[in-house]
Amino acid sequence: MSNMHLKTAKLFIDGKFIDSKTTEWQDILNPATQEVLGRVPMATLEEVDVAIAAAKQAFKTWHLTPIQARMRIMLKLQDLIRTNMKEIAGVLTAEQGKTLADAEGDIQRGLEVVEHACSVGTLQMGEYIEGVARGVDTYTLQQPLGVCAGITPFNFPAMIPLWMFPMAIVCGNTFVLKPSEQDPLSTMMLVELAAEAGVPAGVLNVVHGGKEVVDRLCTHQDIKAISFVGSTAVGTHVYNLAGQHGKRVQSMMGAKNHVVVMPDAHQEQTLNALVGAAFGAAGQRCMALSVAVMVGETKNWVNQLVEKAKTLKVNAGHEPQTDIGPVISPRAKARVIDLINSGVQEGAELLLDGRDVKVNGYENGNFVGATIFNQVSTSMRIYKEEIFGPVLAIIHVDTLEDAIALINANPFGNGVGLFTQSGAVARTFQNAIDIGQVGINIPIPVPVPFFSFTGSRGSKLGDLGPYGKQAVQFYTQTKTITSRWFEDTQEKGEVNTTISLR
Repeated sequence: MSNMHLKTAKLFIDGKFIDSKTTEWQDILNPATQEVLGRVPMATLEEVDVAIAAAKQAFKTWHLTPIQARMRIMLKLQDLIRTNMKEIAGVLTAEQGKTLADAEGDIQRGLEVVEHACSVGTLQMGEYIEGVARGVDTYTLQQPLGVCAGITPFNFPAMIPLWMFPMAIVCGNTFVLKPSEQDPLSTMMLVELAAEAGVPAGVLNVVHGGKEVVDRLCTHQDIKAISFVGSTAVGTHVYNLAGQHGKRVQSMMGAKNHVVVMPDAHQEQTLNALVGAAFGAAGQRCMALSVAVMVGETKNWVNQLVEKAKTLKVNAGHEPQTDIGPVISPRAKARVIDLINSGVQEGAELLLDGRDVKVNGYENGNFVGATIFNQVSTSMRIYKEEIFGPVLAIIHVDTLEDAIALINANPFGNGVGLFTQSGAVARTFQNAIDIGQVGINIPIPVPVPFFSFTGSRGSKLGDLGPYGKQAVQFYTQTKTITSRWFEDTQEKGEVNTTISLR
């Protein structure tokens, strides 16, 4: 792989990495050091239009490319990603802040989607029935839409782009990707590998930018569908604007994920899971565990939970044995600190304070240590708002029913967990809870790619999720064909003015 992605993030249009003509640039900063790693252009609207036009032109031939040829490109891409994983992880950690092990996990979870895209032959099959009426057959085709677009967030610069463009293009669409402007370098490495794997010119394009670029993607007449992952505010805007312009939209947004801990749960495994899911990736996951709902006697487990959290090591992501890296930006850190301050002001019990953490050698880093609040109520800001930092709120309830009622009253619906050793309790919970993704003794229940990401309610707009069978439905349209073939010797018929087939 070349090193071009480490200097200036280029645009990728019609098979070529090109320099933007924009006058507006943004620095890409290492969140552990504030060192400038490179810069990213805010693409001009003319450049966005050129990228869309390249995708529209490429669609003419790409959608006619045999499905096996598209599949072979995915087979090659998964091999290239696997081969280059360590190098991509190094860049990802430098620009995003997460640990090297977590960066590899980020790439791995995206790689699984590329592997699943290799099954497109069975995923994109239509249906057929012979003889629905006399001599009449009906069958369906799952055909690509045209030019699709993806808008991806800073927290998973490998996984989430890989949720989108491989599934979109293997189904025969072409794609315009707008990665996060905060950490686009590792995403561009994946795009480079896609070109190396044989994705033809124009089939995959990349533009960088902010709201102006997003709005152009949402309103451009040639874009047929938009996939979005990010904040609730932006996701709602994208869904509404693109929907007004007649586009399909899937919008995966913010969250407030709870884990319910029952008194019969395996104590050691449960506490380890809570600490890992609350503080991993510095809490910057839309599936992070941010609220622990302790049922009954598990209130006595809180001190052990705090002791485990105290052992976590805060450091730059590339340093060995790091558990918690920096948050993405000084602005993000200020927001997390503000929310921690609000928890103190509103009367929550601060058991572990990560506000003043100092990391030797990385004094300029955006570090926040593991923070735990006890006795949190649902009226507090630290409960109502998505913190996106390493902050865990603990709430105490008496019964499973109380826990279910509390969680179902929360507007978000990304993920929820339950820790128990009772199958009956688990079954009651999974049926009663109004959340799209449920983990039983699993704190971050992100499904494998044969299934789909199924966040719900306030965490999701649009009915079809990313990757899996749902993504194939999202990126294709069903064409139903009803046919009858007459034999040359057919006897004379009669005019039929009814709607029935006979």
